Amino acid sequence: MNVLVYAGPGTSPDSVKHCLESLRRFLSPHYAVIGVGTQTLLNEPWSSKTSLLVIPGGADLPVCQQLNGKGNKVIRDFVSRGGKLLGFCSGGYYCSDKVEFEVGDPMMEVSGKRELKFFPGIARGCAFKGFQYGNEAGALAVALDVNPQLLEMEAGEECLNYYNGGAVFVDAEKYDNVTVLASYKEQVHVDQGDDTRASAIVHCKVREGDVILTGTHPEFVPEMMHSSQEPSYLETVKLLKENDEVRKKFLRACLLRLGLKVNDDEIVRPRLTPLLLSSPISGAVQSIIDDLTADVAADGNLLKCETDNFRLHIDETEISSHMDKQEELEDPDTVTKELIAFTKEIPERKLTFYFDINNYFRYLRESYGALDRVRAGSILFYGEVVTSTSAMPNSNISLLRHLPSGTLLAASVQVSGRGRGGNIWINPYGVLASSLILDLPLAYTHAPVVFIQYLTALSYVEAIKSMGPGYEELPIKIKWPNDIYAMKPEYFGQKLSPNDSEPAWVKICGILVNTNVIGKNYKCIVGAGINLSNSEPTTSVNSTITAWNKFNNKQLEHISPELLLAKYMYQMDTLFNKFKQFGFKPLLPLYYSHWLHDGQVVRLQDYGNTRAMITGITDDFGLLVAQEMDVHGRVCGQKYHLQPDGNSFDMFNNLISKKAYV
Repeated sequence: MNVLVYAGPGTSPDSVKHCLESLRRFLSPHYAVIGVGTQTLLNEPWSSKTSLLVIPGGADLPVCQQLNGKGNKVIRDFVSRGGKLLGFCSGGYYCSDKVEFEVGDPMMEVSGKRELKFFPGIARGCAFKGFQYGNEAGALAVALDVNPQLLEMEAGEECLNYYNGGAVFVDAEKYDNVTVLASYKEQVHVDQGDDTRASAIVHCKVREGDVILTGTHPEFVPEMMHSSQEPSYLETVKLLKENDEVRKKFLRACLLRLGLKVNDDEIVRPRLTPLLLSSPISGAVQSIIDDLTADVAADGNLLKCETDNFRLHIDETEISSHMDKQEELEDPDTVTKELIAFTKEIPERKLTFYFDINNYFRYLRESYGALDRVRAGSILFYGEVVTSTSAMPNSNISLLRHLPSGTLLAASVQVSGRGRGGNIWINPYGVLASSLILDLPLAYTHAPVVFIQYLTALSYVEAIKSMGPGYEELPIKIKWPNDIYAMKPEYFGQKLSPNDSEPAWVKICGILVNTNVIGKNYKCIVGAGINLSNSEPTTSVNSTITAWNKFNNKQLEHISPELLLAKYMYQMDTLFNKFKQFGFKPLLPLYYSHWLHDGQVVRLQDYGNTRAMITGITDDFGLLVAQEMDVHGRVCGQKYHLQPDGNSFDMFNNLISKKAYV
C-alpha cells in the first residue's frame, strides 16, 4: 500500500522533504512513501491503493485553488471510507472548518471557510508571533504537553517540535469527534477559546476514517535543518537535536494511532556503498572504462554524467578517504558515487557482505555452460547500497550508451527505488533489485518493445520453477501484465474459482521497463525488484518455500540471491533471443501457464460496468482481451482490447478502468 505526500502548489519544498524522510524512516518497507502532484489526486485511481494521505506545510490558499471541488470530494470520500489523513501546519489549517490566520494584518491575513472540515472548528494562528513567509525568522522549538493516552513520558522528558506559523485548534475539547493529542505548554498569542489549554495537535474521527492535524512540525528531522545562519534559528535547531528522541517517540505514537504498521525504531537510509564493476569475460570491463573515459567529461578520475558524478577507481579497494569526506547525512541523489572497476579479477567476498559475486558468476557459467562472450548478466555492476539500479543508467545517458546489451546492475538495498507513476521507496535487505540493459534494433518488426515486460515476469517465474524437482509446483504466478504474485499459505490446497482466488495472492515482484533510443537501437533498462527473503510488506519467495514445505512435507531449499539472479539472467537471455527471432506469439502458451487470469470475470468501468471474461492477450501488442458476457454468464460477441500501460487493473475488485494521464 502507498502513503501519498502531496507535493503540489502550496506545499514548501522543505516540508515535503521532511515528510518524505520521516515517514520513510518509520513506515518503510511496509508502505511505499511517495510524493504526488495535483493531477494524481484529481485524476488517478489512488484511493484504493493508499493507506495514508499527507498534506505538508506551506500555504493553504494555493492548495485550495488546486483541490477545491473535485479534489476535496475525492479526499473526503477516501477518509470517510476508512482512509487516514495527516495534515502538518498549513495542512492542519486546510483541513479545518475555518481558517483565521493573522487576522487584522493587511499583509498577512488569510481568513475563510474550508471544504474538508475534518476539524469542525477554527484553526487560528499564528499561535506564536514572528512568522514570515519564506524564512525562519519566526521559527521556534516549542514545548508540548502530550496526552498521556498517546505517549507515556518519563520524568524529565520534554517533547519539543519545530514550529513556524502553525495554528491553535480552537475549542477542540468540546467536539465529540476530536481528541487533543498535545497542547502548547507556553501561553499562545491568539484566543484559544474556552479550552483549558491551547490545542496543538488533534485527532479527528471522520466516519470510518482518521485524521491527525498539527500546528507544529513533529515530522521535521533536526539533522536535516541547516539552511539558515541566523543565530536564533541555529539555537532552535540545537534544542531540537538535544530533545530529538522524544519527538521521534511522539511521531511514531501518532502514526500508530492512525492504525498504520510502524517500525519499532527509525530506519535511517543507509549510506551509499561503492559500485563494483566486474566480469569474467576478458577485456569486457576495460572496454567499458575506455569508452567512458574517452566520452564523458572528466576532472581527474571524476566522471561527470548528466545527473550523477562517478569517482572512478581502477582495481582499487581502499577508498575510505573519499567516503569519510561525505556528509554524515548524505543526499543520495546528489552525492558523488564511487565506482570501482575490476579489470583483472573478480571482487573478493569481503567487499560484498550480502552478495557473493564469485558465486554469482559460477552459477551463471553453470547455467550457460560457458561464458566466452557477453550474454545477459555477464557484465555486472553491483552495489550493496545504491540509489536505484534503474535510475542510474536511465538518468545518465552518457553512461548508458556505453553499456553493452546484457549488462546487469544489481543491489542489495535501494534507497531511491523507482516504480510506476514515479513511486519511490527504500527497499531493504532481502529484496533483490536489478536492472538489465537490453538492445533491440529500431528496425525490429516481429513485436513491439512493450513485450519485454512480459518476458521479464516470465523469466523470473521460470527461474524459480526451474531450480529443481518440486520447485515447479510452487504457487507463484503472473498478474497481467508483469507483476509476480505468490499464494498466501492459508489458501494452500483450496480449490478456488478464478474470481474467488484473487484475495489468495499477494505481490512479491514488480517490474518497470524504461526505454531510450540511442543510435539504431532501443536501449531498454529492465528493472525488477523481487522479495526473495524479506517478508514485508507481503511475503517472499523463501517464505513461500518454507510454508510450502510445511504444507506438503517437502524439503525444498531456500534460494540464494546469487543463484536466483543467475537463473533469471539465463532465462531472460534464452527467452529474449527467441523473442528477437519469432516475436512473442510462440511464448504465449508458456506465459498463460503461469498467469492468474484464466476465466476471470471483470467489470469494464469505462464501458458501462460491462461484465466480461478475460480470455487472453493479443500476440501483436500485448493487449488484454476481455469478452462480454450475457446475463446467464455466457461469453457473447463483443470483445475488448485493453492496453497494459493505459489501464489500471485492480484484480481484487475485478475492475479494469482507463488511467487518466495529464
